[in-house]
Amino acid sequence: MTQDEKPFSRVMAVTTLAMLAFAGNSLLNRLALLDTDIDAATFTTIRLVSGAAVLWLISIHRSSAQPAEGNWLSALALFTYAAGFSFAYISLPAATGALLLFAAVQTTMLGYGLWQGERLTAIQWLGFGFAIGGLLGLLLPGLSAPPLLGSILMLAAGIAWGVYSIRGKTAADPVLATTGNFLRAVPFTLVLSIIMLGRFSLDWAGVGYAVLSGAIASGLGYVMWYSVLPALQATTAATVQLSVPVIAAIGGVLFLGESISLRLFLASIAILGGITLVLRHKGK
Repeated sequence: MTQDEKPFSRVMAVTTLAMLAFAGNSLLNRLALLDTDIDAATFTTIRLVSGAAVLWLISIHRSSAQPAEGNWLSALALFTYAAGFSFAYISLPAATGALLLFAAVQTTMLGYGLWQGERLTAIQWLGFGFAIGGLLGLLLPGLSAPPLLGSILMLAAGIAWGVYSIRGKTAADPVLATTGNFLRAVPFTLVLSIIMLGRFSLDWAGVGYAVLSGAIASGLGYVMWYSVLPALQATTAATVQLSVPVIAAIGGVLFLGESISLRLFLASIAILGGITLVLRHKGK
């Protein structure tokens, strides 16, 4: 292996692990709320607290002088994403949830770009139309349509994550900023748990899934992702995230016994294919 190949192989390996971690969040959350007695608010709290703890330890190791950055608005967006994500997975299958989340994130970021004055080519508008059409087709009433409340919650979570991503573009150190935002999100999620105290339910298996989701799939997953972002082109970084709903769908079939409906399959092609057209022609 040459010197040039070593960095490339490392980037690809870390990128793959990061995508597996992101898809793992959907699987862990759905598994906890489907097969254990933990409630969604408690899952959210444990996920954010364990994620904050791991990120804080990593940040201290990397920069003892300034262990965290971030701000309260980004923390609120992070909390909104995490809470919507957890409550949506009470009713949504892993694959459907991941697809709705991804579609909402990318649509939010594309919409922000248009609002800022970016222009789309005819092919990009075609792709954007395919993506929106696929999303509408997935949500239209019918026997195979996903639950409406869960879908709304996941779309809200995706919009919140899109806002969080947009605000994070200016961060000097994404890992330190993420650490600070996770720490600031803890008070929000504690308030949520207090409000939802009447539905409090603890399950040790569910706690374990929440810790894995927060500490590994979120905390370490974000660190891995941010470590390879400088080595990836913007369109490559955006496109590689197309793999997350696909991985979640495969994991849902293998580990959760879920099935892929024809509606979800066709919607996935339209949404992922449409966004690919937008991203691949960006800047051309």
